[in-house]
Amino acid sequence: MGKDLRNWNPEDEEFWNSTGKSIATRNLWISIPSLLAGFAVWLYWGIITVQMINLDFGFAKSDLFTLSAIAGLTGATLRIPSTFFIRIAGGRNTIVFTTALLIIPALGTGIALSNPDTPFWTFQLLALLSGIGGGNFASSMSNISFFFPKKKLGYALGMNAGLGNFGVTTMQIVIPLVMTFALFGGEGRALVNTSGTLIGKIEAGTITYIQNAGYVWLLLLVPLMFIGWWGMNNIRDEHVSPDIPNPLGAFSIITGMLLIGFVTATFGLWLMLPESVSGSGFGVSKWIVLPIVIALTVFLLKMIPGEVGKNLTRQYKIFGNKHTWAMTIIYTMTFGSFIGYSAAFALTIKVVFGFQHLMVDGVMTHDTVNPNGPSALMFAWMGPFIGALIRPVGGIIADKMGGAKVTQIISVAMVASAVALAFLLQKAYASPTPETLFLPFMILFLILFTATGIGNGSTFRTIGIVFNKEQAGPVLGWTSAVAAYGAFIIPKVFGEELGSGHPEYALYGFAIFYAVCIAINWWFYLRPNAYVKNP
Repeated sequence: MGKDLRNWNPEDEEFWNSTGKSIATRNLWISIPSLLAGFAVWLYWGIITVQMINLDFGFAKSDLFTLSAIAGLTGATLRIPSTFFIRIAGGRNTIVFTTALLIIPALGTGIALSNPDTPFWTFQLLALLSGIGGGNFASSMSNISFFFPKKKLGYALGMNAGLGNFGVTTMQIVIPLVMTFALFGGEGRALVNTSGTLIGKIEAGTITYIQNAGYVWLLLLVPLMFIGWWGMNNIRDEHVSPDIPNPLGAFSIITGMLLIGFVTATFGLWLMLPESVSGSGFGVSKWIVLPIVIALTVFLLKMIPGEVGKNLTRQYKIFGNKHTWAMTIIYTMTFGSFIGYSAAFALTIKVVFGFQHLMVDGVMTHDTVNPNGPSALMFAWMGPFIGALIRPVGGIIADKMGGAKVTQIISVAMVASAVALAFLLQKAYASPTPETLFLPFMILFLILFTATGIGNGSTFRTIGIVFNKEQAGPVLGWTSAVAAYGAFIIPKVFGEELGSGHPEYALYGFAIFYAVCIAINWWFYLRPNAYVKNP
């Protein structure tokens, strides 16, 4: 328990059955709740901002969209250094320390939400820090990939990612519930607009305890620190983590690398955001900023001196492999869509269906509360729930059918769903009774979430087969890092297109991207004489 492992060889059947399976399973089942907590803290702004509107914190709706975007961009950027933590710092050291770091934004969010006069920049800072939870996915997936044999990777990575992604659903169910009573004491606030939980609507005037949205995660994070320290392992073999320092040294390295990610993410946000929300006001396009942030992060990490820099040089060999770039694009389609829609789903429901869209003096308005509108907090959990639940199934199916074939099937479903959703959103956002279109909207979005979940599992299988053991872990981390920018791109695009009055443009754009991914997947893995046939 907790000791470092040497001569770890899960491909040896005798070793796996006698020793390896039990150790790998223990690490997996500690990794899953740690990853779940990371997703919850990373993405809880999608729910918190809805309740901030219901409590009338006094911030513009467009500004509140930026909190999810800030957390999304930071979490994705932090995945870049997190990709390389396992070889440098060890799996146990990494998971325990990065889980412990989540206590800072969780506690800070609870404190900030307790005070109705908290300035907006404080919430921006906390959204930035909550990105730590997003970064944890890369290190978690990389770590688990080393514990299991290739024939079990679809299952193991699907379980880790799928159940870890339940942090989104867990958060979307738990937060509305714990806000209904004084779980941690403190003063409550009266709702200005109708809110909701999984079990029904809560009318305006009801007292709610929004600060619990941050505090509740301490109940999970604090014990997980100790459980991880006691039950997880570092693998000290040459192809995993041969030269990791003592725990304090490992924690220092992780902190330094995370700080690089924070600096580059903050710089990118400053370039993009308007002055009203502490940005530069330059309004630099996100399509320019994101490549700058990614390249700058990779470059600055490479500049770290000593053994860390040498270690990174070895891991950076993945960038010379064409499959790294193909799988980065394909994984962005699946996971990027899942995490982006998860971040934007609740607020999109609130803005599109929670208001009547009326023509006043020849101008379309979107400010009249819809008394018949659905409660976003009652329904937002369903999509991420299905997407996360189906992910291990996607891995298991891909283990039998081949990853590329499964990916191709779900890609077609994603194109069709996105196009149909675009048409519905166009109608709903111009209707005085948008609630009449809510049922088909939900059905189509649930189909889209299902496809992303299955595709997540199938891409894990493909990566596990295409890359050797040493490269598979870093590639999983890198592809997840780029894909995680979906948590920034999708809320940002939805916010922009809703502001322009044309939310359908967002879905049409995503559908075009999915079609491009169909072509890439076919060229690399399904055509005659493919580089690797249906891995």
